[in-house]
Amino acid sequence: MGQAIWGFYVVILDNLIDIYLLVVIVGVILSWLISFNVVNTRNQFVAAVARITYQLTEPALRPIRRILPSFGGLDFSPVVLILGLIWINDYILRWAFWSLAQALS
Repeated sequence: MGQAIWGFYVVILDNLIDIYLLVVIVGVILSWLISFNVVNTRNQFVAAVARITYQLTEPALRPIRRILPSFGGLDFSPVVLILGLIWINDYILRWAFWSLAQALS
């Protein structure tokens, strides 16, 4: 019974990481659209989405930005975050799920 609950937690964490990946990608694309004046931040919907994505992603991106060197205006921290989340999702969680499946059988 306890192992089944841990399996549930692994699946929930897997889904949360997938959703967070989508939020990071939306934030990156939205920042490009804002910087190239495709969308205007005076639009309330655009401003709200930009604010929400910034508030959700900035706590994870800030430490990465401190570690990465400056690349002359290019921000590679979302790429590092996306690769890290994919690594966690593909290797750590898959290993945990596989371990739980082995323990149950």
